[in-house]
Amino acid sequence: MASTDDVRAYWNTHIHDLEITAHPVGSRGFFADLDQYHFEKLHHLLRLVAFDGYRGRSVLEVGCGAGVDLVRFARGGATVTGVDLAASAIDLARANFTQQGLAGTFEVADGECLPFADNSFDLVYAHGVVQYTADPQRLVEECRRVLKPGGEAVFQVYNRISWLNALGKLMKVGLEHDDAPVLLKFSIGEFRRLVARFREVRIVPERFPVKSRLHGGWKGAIYNGLFVGTFNALPKPLVRRFGWHLLAFCRK
Repeated sequence: MASTDDVRAYWNTHIHDLEITAHPVGSRGFFADLDQYHFEKLHHLLRLVAFDGYRGRSVLEVGCGAGVDLVRFARGGATVTGVDLAASAIDLARANFTQQGLAGTFEVADGECLPFADNSFDLVYAHGVVQYTADPQRLVEECRRVLKPGGEAVFQVYNRISWLNALGKLMKVGLEHDDAPVLLKFSIGEFRRLVARFREVRIVPERFPVKSRLHGGWKGAIYNGLFVGTFNALPKPLVRRFGWHLLAFCRK
C-alpha cells in the first residue's frame, strides 16, 4: 500500500500538463499555456464552478498544483489559500500568483491532515486530488471539517465506468499518471458513499472527449479524427453517466 511519502515523492516530480508548453517553467507564457490547455480540456468547469462567485469569502484549494484554478478564484475577489503535498507545486503556484499580480497564501500540507481550524473556509475545492491520495475518505472528511457550516465543497474523481477507461483498455493507451503510487477510479455509487456525510450532494458526470495534443500516430489520428466527433454526436442523455470525470458539489 502506498504511503503519503510515496505520493509526495511522485508529485514532487510530476506536475500536471507541463509537457504542453515550450515556455520556460515559471514564465508568464508558461502559466498562460497551462491556463489555456487546462480550460480547453476542462471547459465544463467554467460553466459549473462559480470562480467569480466568492468575492470577499475564503477559498481553500486542496492539491492546488500550479494554482491554475486558484488564480480564477483570486481574480474573482476571493481570499484564497492553496495547499499541496508537493513542495514543487507550491513553488509553481506562488510563481503563478506573482506573475498575475495576485495575493494568495500557500503551504506545503497533507490534505489528509489539514493545518486549519474547524469551520475555516466558505469553499473547499479539491479537483483531481481524491483519486491520488493514500486515504480518500480521510481527505474528504478533512475537507468537510475545515468547511464552514453551510459552505460548499467541490470534489472531482475519475469515473471507472466511463468512455475513457474503456477506450484506454481497448486501444492499449495508458492513462495520464497511471504510474502514480495511487490512482483510484470510482463508480457514481462509490463516490456518493465517499461524500455521504455532507448535508447535500449533487454529482455531475463530465469530461467528454475533446481533441488531444498529447497523442500522435495512428491512435491519435483515430481518436481526434473519428472518435471525438462520433461520441459527441450521441445524445447526451444516453452517454452522460459515462463521463470520465465525476464532480460532487457538496453542502455542509
